Amino acid sequence: MDQIEQEFGLETYPILWPIGDGERFKGVLDRIENVVHFFDRGDRKSKAEVEQVPMSDLATLKERINDEELFEKLLEDQELLEELISPLDMERVYKGEQSPLFFGSAMTNFGVQLFLDKFCDMGTKPGGRLATRKEEAKGKKSKENTNTSDDDDADELISPDHGEFSGFVFKTQANLDPKHRDRLAYVRIVSGSFIKGMKVGHSRSKPGKKYNLAQAQTLFGSDRESVEVAYPGDVIGINNPGNFAIGDTLFTGNERIAFPGIPSFSPEKFAYIRNPNPSTYKSFQKGIDQLLAEGAVQALRQRNDDGGGPLILAAVGQLQFEVVQARLKSEYNVESDLEPIGYTLARWADGGWDAVDKADANGKLFGIMIVQDRWGRPVLLFRNDWKAAGVAEDEKYLELKPWSKPPMMFD
Repeated sequence: MDQIEQEFGLETYPILWPIGDGERFKGVLDRIENVVHFFDRGDRKSKAEVEQVPMSDLATLKERINDEELFEKLLEDQELLEELISPLDMERVYKGEQSPLFFGSAMTNFGVQLFLDKFCDMGTKPGGRLATRKEEAKGKKSKENTNTSDDDDADELISPDHGEFSGFVFKTQANLDPKHRDRLAYVRIVSGSFIKGMKVGHSRSKPGKKYNLAQAQTLFGSDRESVEVAYPGDVIGINNPGNFAIGDTLFTGNERIAFPGIPSFSPEKFAYIRNPNPSTYKSFQKGIDQLLAEGAVQALRQRNDDGGGPLILAAVGQLQFEVVQARLKSEYNVESDLEPIGYTLARWADGGWDAVDKADANGKLFGIMIVQDRWGRPVLLFRNDWKAAGVAEDEKYLELKPWSKPPMMFD
């Protein structure tokens, strides 16, 4: 809880509180209902058996827990949480200032249904989302196709009852079915309604370009269900031909709509990734491209590299590198080699390449690696926080930011 508050500045309110852990896990306390849900181990493939005992029935609780230490700790935890934790305030939750916190066990399928029930009870109706809007210019080619709208331009609210369909891609995934190499883009609908077979515009494609959404499905775990119609607040999975990326907007109508991009976490680990076997080049490249599209890691390249040089992977932690290598091996049957780079954080230079060239010419970027992200934007890699803070303070024109967002739309 402390780590969540420190890292994200988000206050938490525990709703399901665990009683014991590991082999001593007994169940969870529902602090809203003041009831203990006891866990009985069973088959992993089936739901765990649940017995409910109110907190007021201390004798039954003590007998059911059958562990003096855990029983005393439950009573102590309940008292401390009531005294130290601020009350649950749904207005603050909706504003993103407070978050309900749930404990359970996905492996034993215990607490999952409790969480889903609470989630449905606490959920609010779909809200609008700020966006930029501009008139479609069919058939016209832009003189400069690298200009993008900034998030600060997103000043028009697209409400759920807006007449046209709009939605944004918040996740992509490849190889849900390895036999068919399928790729899905998950879209949250903001306005209008989805109808199977509809044609939509795409915020990063040329004006007038349309995509046919011939198939859509809802997914829960490994279960899939075809969708004919969907409404604001719904999440649908659509076939991804490789054009849809996280943060993209899909829309209908004569106005182009682009919602602000979804930021990526600032990476702290960097490594070159190479294919040790030239004969698997195509499979290796396909795997890397699809995993990068999912957002499993971020990709960086040397400034003047147009795609032929070594690729730099950027991740928040080492585990992300290991996941990429494991998936390359299991899903694409290719090996990979990683070569770590001695940098610990990245900063995007929103001031652009001219600002970077100015700082570099003045000798301000000594010991700093200058690279570009997938959109060709300048990124500076630092070896420590002290150096990054110093450059940000002394060279304000660089406009250093610890995160990145994809372009909202091409002109």
